[in-house]
Amino acid sequence: MTNSSKVNSERSKSERLEARVTKEQKELFQRAADIQGRTLTDFIVSNVLDIAKQVIREHENMILTKQDQEVFVAALLNPPEPSAKLRDAAQRYQQKMDV
Repeated sequence: MTNSSKVNSERSKSERLEARVTKEQKELFQRAADIQGRTLTDFIVSNVLDIAKQVIREHENMILTKQDQEVFVAALLNPPEPSAKLRDAAQRYQQKMDV
């Protein structure tokens, strides 16, 4: 990393994050960081960032069983007729929105 890009990177990092950990936890984190040749901060931020992205990705993705997939596709291809409540709601919406 060049000096100018390092300075720019440091400037963009304006937020602090603090956490209390046990002595044993810190020693473990430091040992892992040392093994990878990274600073403790870089090790922690990088790994927490990866895990955060994974958690979000897993939360946003829907995983269906084969049976669930078949039911879902069947509902898309052959949707049921709208119920009386749904027809009434659509009619109220059209009246309110002047559609």
